[in-house]
Amino acid sequence: MGVVTRFAPSPTGRLHLGHAYAALFAAAAARRAGGRFLLRIEDIDATRCRPEHETGIVEDLGWLGLTWETPVLRQSARMAVYREALATLDAQRVLYPCFCTRRDIAAEVARSAAAPHGPEGALYPGTCRALSAATREARIAAGTPYALRLDVARALARSGRLAWHDALAGEIEADPGSLGDVVLARKETPTSYHLAVTVDDAAQGVTLVTRGADLFAATHVHRLLQALLGLPTPRWHHHELLRDEGGARLAKRAGAPTLASLREEGVSAEAVRARLGFG
Repeated sequence: MGVVTRFAPSPTGRLHLGHAYAALFAAAAARRAGGRFLLRIEDIDATRCRPEHETGIVEDLGWLGLTWETPVLRQSARMAVYREALATLDAQRVLYPCFCTRRDIAAEVARSAAAPHGPEGALYPGTCRALSAATREARIAAGTPYALRLDVARALARSGRLAWHDALAGEIEADPGSLGDVVLARKETPTSYHLAVTVDDAAQGVTLVTRGADLFAATHVHRLLQALLGLPTPRWHHHELLRDEGGARLAKRAGAPTLASLREEGVSAEAVRARLGFG
């Protein structure tokens, strides 16, 4: 089977140069191998995602000269699939409800001099992991908001040792504990990035996941979820992040110039591709 790659933006704004690099990188990887390039719209955040932003994404990618196979997968249409995956994990007893607010977690971490830390800072301290079934049921019945967390230690006891392969880093032993008991769903949204991306990559037959180096650590969790859900294991290529002249990562929140604004300034798609190394 040939290489299958994908570009999976969230429609929360217009694409910038960092997005363009990721999309061109994925498309080029598929083209070199005579494979397939797919588009996925990761629109599970109903409060921030907008149809007009998706329209803009399609416009920007077309301007760059990219084409992709249809149909386009939209995560907002797949909530039932994510619920089914959660049910599978729940049947394995590797999920637990967490009633902690962000303030609760911060306070607990501050109280503990030996709070565990991972690549992104302090980890969830496991406050709700040991709650009794009766306490959990009572809080849920009372309408207390909660998230569903992955009990990583229990999950690893089921899966055993795991590994994954990155094109740059080589063979990596999976260490999902480095991210702690991550959230897989919330009461109002039956999925999270970790769960949705794992399930959707399998559903789309993705064989090579290309994405930024900032998501390298997340792959440890995704490999564990694949094992628990009986999903195939792709290969990964975590590429460099595009940065501005000051070395800061290009990001929407930092006001990175969008492709639409560059286009309005008269910059050509050919110039953008050449600037990003895809001329």
